[in-house]
Amino acid sequence: MPHLSNTVSLVLAFLLCLAAHRARVVMVAAAPICANGQAGCYVLPLADLFDRVIQHSQRTHSISSDLHSEFEQYFLPSKNHIGRVNRICHTSSILTPNGKENAQRLAREELTEVILKLLVAWKDPLWQLHQNMAPQEEFNNFSSNKALEMGDMVHELRKGVEKVTEKMQHLGIISNSVNSMPSPEALAPFPSNSGEHRLMSDHDLLYCFRRDTNKVQNYLKILKCRIFPEHGC
Repeated sequence: MPHLSNTVSLVLAFLLCLAAHRARVVMVAAAPICANGQAGCYVLPLADLFDRVIQHSQRTHSISSDLHSEFEQYFLPSKNHIGRVNRICHTSSILTPNGKENAQRLAREELTEVILKLLVAWKDPLWQLHQNMAPQEEFNNFSSNKALEMGDMVHELRKGVEKVTEKMQHLGIISNSVNSMPSPEALAPFPSNSGEHRLMSDHDLLYCFRRDTNKVQNYLKILKCRIFPEHGC
């Protein structure tokens, strides 16, 4: 009987430890992620924060590419506008480095600023794009909702990059002088057109968004590699 009692005690102790571990896991999963040790949130290492925002930026770029292709399929299947090169993006006033080598030459603060400015500049245009797509009978609701989803994803991505920035500042990797606000030109709304002009304006908007999300994901990868070169970049 003493042997049985000891066995029961060990089993109960194991179950209690398991329950406590699961409770901690649930608490961590439920707690918001923060850059530093604020109360009531879960602190991720900087490398893990980078991995999260990079994955999120890749999903955002993938959705933007899908929506751009769907838009061309629905509205521009036989038009000669698809390959035109005289597009003017509202984010053109944000100076962005061309190519990996130029991006690597920028100071970490400057590259971080470019990423944040691009994300801030897309808040209103994506909402406008959703408003333009919603009444289009030729375009399905799924694709229209994608435009709205992209706005939410950019918002979450910007919040994630801000956490990465805060963490880098806390660790002394970058200074506190990062400016995330783009020029007024980059925040200016697109003109409200009608008919074919609106179609082309929306098409250009999707083209520019696809281009900028590709820049963001690449700049994030470069920034992480400069801070963690040991990760095999």
